[in-house]
Amino acid sequence: MAALHLILPMLKPLSRCVITKTFRSFCNFTQRVNSDACKRTFYMETYGCQMNFSDSEIVHSILKSAGFKKVNDLSEADTALLLTCAIREGAEEKIWRRMRHFRSSSRSKHRSPLCIGILGCMAERLKENLLQGYEVTADFVCGPDAYRGLPKLIEDIQAKGLKGASLALSLEETYADIKPVRQFGPSAFISVMRGCDNMCSYCIVPFVRGRERSRPLKSVIEELYQLSFEGVKEVILLGQNVNSYRDLSEDIDSTGCTTDTLAPGFKTVYKQKVGGYRFISLLDAASSVDSNMRIRFTSPHPKDFNLEVLQLIAERPNVCSQLHLPAQSGSSPVLERMQRGYTREAYLELVNRAKSIIPNVAISSDFIAGFCGETEDDHNQTLSLIDRVSYAYGFCFPFSLRGKTRAFYRLEDDVPAEIKARRHNELKSALRSAALRFNNSLIGSTELVLVESISKRSNAELAGRVDGGVKVIFPKHLPDSSEIHIGDYVALKIDSCTSQTLRGTPLRKTNIVDFYKDHYARRHDARGSYSPSHRFNTAK
Repeated sequence: MAALHLILPMLKPLSRCVITKTFRSFCNFTQRVNSDACKRTFYMETYGCQMNFSDSEIVHSILKSAGFKKVNDLSEADTALLLTCAIREGAEEKIWRRMRHFRSSSRSKHRSPLCIGILGCMAERLKENLLQGYEVTADFVCGPDAYRGLPKLIEDIQAKGLKGASLALSLEETYADIKPVRQFGPSAFISVMRGCDNMCSYCIVPFVRGRERSRPLKSVIEELYQLSFEGVKEVILLGQNVNSYRDLSEDIDSTGCTTDTLAPGFKTVYKQKVGGYRFISLLDAASSVDSNMRIRFTSPHPKDFNLEVLQLIAERPNVCSQLHLPAQSGSSPVLERMQRGYTREAYLELVNRAKSIIPNVAISSDFIAGFCGETEDDHNQTLSLIDRVSYAYGFCFPFSLRGKTRAFYRLEDDVPAEIKARRHNELKSALRSAALRFNNSLIGSTELVLVESISKRSNAELAGRVDGGVKVIFPKHLPDSSEIHIGDYVALKIDSCTSQTLRGTPLRKTNIVDFYKDHYARRHDARGSYSPSHRFNTAK
C-alpha cells in the first residue's frame, strides 16, 4: 500500500495529460462529425419542364437514401444543385445568373465553400463551359441518366476538392425502381418514359436526354395503386414524347391492332418499334386503377394520337379531356424544315377528329416564332391556325438556335431578332384572344374542379383546374357555409373569365363518378331525353 501511495502522485499529472489529449481528440472527432453532417445537406432549385420537376423528386430520393438532408435555406447547405433546362438560350442565362448568386452568397467563416452542381439538360449540353469556361463555374455536372451516382460524385468532389462530371446517356435508365420523394398535394407526377427519337431539326432533347425508352407497364401501375392508396386525386403521366410509350420488357405482340399506331397523315423519321405495350395499353390500365383519380399526360407528339387513343379519352371520365397538340408552326414549308412529320392540313384534320370524338375537348399547343427561313406569309399562316383551332391555352417562344441540332448544321438562323420579337408578341396576342374565346364558352356551365391550393391573391379563395386544365378561382365555402379543402372535388358554376383564368361559384362537393352521373341526369331532366356521353362510361 505504501508503494502505491508513493506512485499515485506520479500518475496524476499523467492522467491529466491523457484526459486532456482524450478530450481534444473527442472535440476534433465531434468537429469532423459535425462537418461531415454539414456536408451532407443540399439545397435544390428546379427549372424547365415538368419532367425536370419529376426528376427533382428522384434526385431527392437518391440523395436521401444515401444520408443527405434537403434544406430550404441556401445558407444551411453545403451543396447547391440546379436542375436545368437547355431548350432555349433564355433558360440557360437564368442558370448562369443563379450560379453567380450562389457564388456571391455569404457563408459562415466556419463553413466550407459552397459546392455547386449543375444537373439535367444544361449539364449534358455545356459541360466544358460550366466547369471551366466562364467567370463563374460549377464544381460538378451530372446528366439526366446519371443521378444514381450523384451521392458518390458529391462526396468525391468535397473530399478531393476537384471538379467532376457524370454525363453518360443510357439506353435503359428509367429510374423505375426509385420511389420519388414527393411534396404533399392532391397531384403527383409519374415519369413513364424518357428520351425522344423524333429528331425535330430545332430540338436539343434527343442529344441531352437520349433515345426513347419506357418503364415497364407493371411498375407504373403499381405506383398508381400506391398513390391512390395515399389519397392522391390526380396523376400526370410524363415523358418527353409520352404518347409514343412502348414497354418492350415483356414479349407482347401488339402488331395485330386494328388501328395504325400513328394518326392519319403523320409520319416518323425513325423506324417504329414492334410489339410490347403501347400508350393505349398504358392509358387503359392507368385509368382503370381508380375511377375517382384524374389522369393527365404530357408532353405528347401529335403523330401518336391515333383513333384508339382519342376514343379511350372520350370513354373514360377520369382521363381529362385535355389534348396538348404542339403545332410549332401553321406553315407546311416550315413544318417540313422542322422535320415535324406532318403538314398543316394533316394537323387540322387531327384537330377536327379530336373535337368530333371528345366532347368539349380543350386543346393546347406550342409555337416557335422566327424559325429558320420563316417568311411573313409563314407567320400569318401560324396566326390563322391559332384563330381556327381556338386553343384553350398555348405557349410560344422566339426561336433559339441550339448546337448539335440539324438546324445548327443545315439551316440558317436568318430571321432578325427584332422580327422574331415582333412575331413572338403577335403569337402571344393571338393565343390570348383564342383562350379568351374558349373560356367565354365555359361561362354558365358546371365544371368538375380539383382544388389545388389557396389563391395567391386572397386567403378567402381557392384555386383549382377544370377537366380541360384551365385554372379557376372560387370562394372557399359552399352555399351552406361548409368549408372546401385542398384535394376536394367540387362541382362549380363558371361565372366569368379572363384569357388566363376562370371564376366561379362552388355548388357542392363531389367526385368524378358522381359528378358525371349527376351531370348527365341534370341534362336529362332539362331536355326531356337522356343521351349519355361516352364519358359517362366509368372505368373498371
